[in-house]
Amino acid sequence: MKPTAAQVIAKEDLERLRFPQEAVLLTDAHRTELKKKVARAVQLGNGEHGKCRILFRDAEGLKAVETTIWSADDRTLVLKYGATIPLARVIDIEMPL
Repeated sequence: MKPTAAQVIAKEDLERLRFPQEAVLLTDAHRTELKKKVARAVQLGNGEHGKCRILFRDAEGLKAVETTIWSADDRTLVLKYGATIPLARVIDIEMPL
C-alpha cells in the first residue's frame, strides 16, 4: 500500500466522528491480511497493553489513531476506554515488530 497522509487524531475524538455504512474498498487478499493484523493487535493489546496505529476512513476522509485494541469481532474494533471503529472502515493496522 502506498503511503498517504492521514489526519492523526486522539482516541478521545473518535466518538465525534461519523462513519458511513459502506465498507472501504479493499481486495480480498488485503482484507484477509487485515483480519490477521486485527487478531495480532488484540493479542498485543491484551497481553502487553501495546499500542498500534489504525488507519481508517470516516465520512470526512483518511484518519489515523494510535491506541490499544482491546477486542474485535467481525464488525467492530473496541479500543481503550470503550471507543469503537467499524471494522469495515479500517484500511490498515500498524504494530511494533
